[in-house]
Amino acid sequence: MHHRPVITRVARRHWHALDDDRVVGRAEASPRPDGRLFLSIDTWHDADFAPLAAAMLAELPRPLYTVVDDVDRDLRARWESAGFTTRRREREYLVPAAPGAVPPSPGVTIGPPSDPEPLRSLETSIRAEIEATVGWQEMPAEVLARPLDLSSYTVAASGDEYVGLLRLAAVPRQPRIGLLAVRADHRRSGIGRALLTQVLDALHHRGVPAASAEVNEANPAAVALFEGAGARLVGGNVELVLR
Repeated sequence: MHHRPVITRVARRHWHALDDDRVVGRAEASPRPDGRLFLSIDTWHDADFAPLAAAMLAELPRPLYTVVDDVDRDLRARWESAGFTTRRREREYLVPAAPGAVPPSPGVTIGPPSDPEPLRSLETSIRAEIEATVGWQEMPAEVLARPLDLSSYTVAASGDEYVGLLRLAAVPRQPRIGLLAVRADHRRSGIGRALLTQVLDALHHRGVPAASAEVNEANPAAVALFEGAGARLVGGNVELVLR
């Protein structure tokens, strides 16, 4: 017979579920760089999820977030039982590296950044544009904290200005496309495709077979860009929120 666990807050953002002084579940609240608080719960028994969640939710400020694998319907149902609702869905793609970069529009060049200042200025402009429309929280990745690692970026330059960027995170075993963005006044001119194919071409010549990427499925332009580059859907996740 399974007994109701005793829930103990063991640190500022950590809780344990105890059964006869044995830890049978753990919960954690983790702040993201954008200030949002994401929750995770791991239990030995499904029945211990609800009391752990209730203890966390009673002591944490809203809004609260969590991410669940798209195929884990049981876990998603448990979060929904705690009051969470779907906020966004992300598709996980595997993008094959391939030779043959597509040239950008006339007057635009693609390559590594040589100066952090125009890159920092571009990031600031892109973030302001997104904040003014859908909001930065709709982006799949945060801009890295400064100082900038120029080796992670490929940029599109028009004159002395950077107008687009792609950041490639050096994740072990497989690189991840962390951010691909183009300034609003230069969109729909092929710059995003040029940036993506340039990076995939460089990976191919380094012997790297593919990169991963997460794309908000509510962004049809981004979905079309990656699928047009041969990206294969390999998974996805659901972000839930409690307001």
